[in-house]
Amino acid sequence: MKTTLIIGASSGIGKALANKLIKQRETVISIPRNLPDASFRHFYQPDILSNEEMPALNGTIDGLVYCPGSINLKPFRTLKKQDFLDDLELNVLGAIKAIQTYTTNLQQSKKPSIVLFSTVAVQTGMPFHASVALSKGAIEGLTKALAAEFSPKIRVNCIAPSLTQTAMAEKLINTPEKLEASNNRHPLKRIGDPIDIANTAEFLLSENSSWMTGQVIHVDGGMSSIKT
Repeated sequence: MKTTLIIGASSGIGKALANKLIKQRETVISIPRNLPDASFRHFYQPDILSNEEMPALNGTIDGLVYCPGSINLKPFRTLKKQDFLDDLELNVLGAIKAIQTYTTNLQQSKKPSIVLFSTVAVQTGMPFHASVALSKGAIEGLTKALAAEFSPKIRVNCIAPSLTQTAMAEKLINTPEKLEASNNRHPLKRIGDPIDIANTAEFLLSENSSWMTGQVIHVDGGMSSIKT
């Protein structure tokens, strides 16, 4: 039985992935920002943004998924230094903290895998995305650097989604007009569902992707690659 550690499994993409893995009778360890529902048997709740140590875990971890993200959209001229620092701390430094804490557990696995998250806004320039694109661009660089450093033992890949139906995105799609406009911006004429992204994360955790590392996978309804 495989064991997967998911940071940010209480909602959205992380929760969708956790539920898929639990249905497959895999062990899911959750480190959520909010209390998870009763389906999680193993969870800890440290503050990943504080100086508090991540909980020590005994035994093997086969997969580590770092889901936390932010949608801090502001005109560049109004962004403060703290906005950039906040996004970097959540998106990048939190991921680094988790990976450094659990590298030894991952090394005990026969085929360990790390999955990180970027955004379509790194490859596709978008107004008001300077802060989030900066921090998620750093995640893409981290993905490639760690894939090289950890090869051939630990695979490291990244998913770059577009707008997805999550609580984090609620203010962008909270009216029928906003939702329709967001749907129409995508070549496939809909925004993402958490399960769309969870399916890709599940693939990257599995042996079906055993010859993939250092990749940034765009799951974005065609947003980053085609115009219609």
